[in-house]
Amino acid sequence: MLRFQATGEELQALTNIMTVNEPYFFREEYQFKCLVNSMLNEIVKTKKPGTTLRIWSIPSSSGEEPYSIALYLTEYWPDIAHWDVELISSDIDTSILKKARAGKFSPRSVQHLPANLLFKHFKRLPDNEYQISDDFREAVEFTRVNLSEASETRHYRGFDVIFCRNLLIYFDDLSRQKAAEVFYDALNPGGFICLGHAESMSRITSLFRVRKFPEAIVYQKPESR
Repeated sequence: MLRFQATGEELQALTNIMTVNEPYFFREEYQFKCLVNSMLNEIVKTKKPGTTLRIWSIPSSSGEEPYSIALYLTEYWPDIAHWDVELISSDIDTSILKKARAGKFSPRSVQHLPANLLFKHFKRLPDNEYQISDDFREAVEFTRVNLSEASETRHYRGFDVIFCRNLLIYFDDLSRQKAAEVFYDALNPGGFICLGHAESMSRITSLFRVRKFPEAIVYQKPESR
C-alpha cells in the first residue's frame, strides 16, 4: 500500500493542486437576482437601518463569485446606499486566494458580464486580462478556511446570506452533513444559503427550510427550532 503523509506546507501545496476551479462572472445569475430582489428584502425588514449585512461566499475560487456578488449589489440593489455590507470569501487553497485578491481575470471569465459593467468596473491589461477596480478588491475580505476543521470555522458567525455553490457535490455524505451544520451555525436566524443548481440541502439535512422565490430556490435557517 502506498502511503502519503504530508503536513504544513506540503499538505497545503497538495491541496492547492487538487482543488477544482471552473468559475466565471455571473454564473447561475438567477441567484444573484434572488439576492437583490427577494432575500435581502426579507432580511432588512428584521434589521435596524445602518446595521451591517454580512455575506459569506465559499469557496472563493479565483474571486469571480464574491466579486459578482459585489457587482450585483452595487448595480442592482436599490437599497445599497442605506446599508453597510461586509462580504467575506473563503477558500482552502492559498494560491487561489492570492489570485482572487489580485482581481485579474481572463476574457473567458468575464465573457458573461454586460459590456457596460466590464467597461465601468474593469481595466484591460497589456496581457489581455481584465482587472477589477480597487474599490471592489477592497470590498471583499478573502480568508483561508477548511470547512472540515471546527477550529477554523467556529469564528464564522452572524451571516445573513451564504453562497456555497458547486462545492458539496465533491464531498461524501458525512462531510456534507458536517458542512451543513457549519453553515447552520454561521447563519443568523432567518438567514439564507444558496447552493449550486445540482445540489440539494434537503437531501443532506432537515435543518433548513426550502424557500421558493420567483428567481430561485434557496434554503433558510428557521427563526427558531
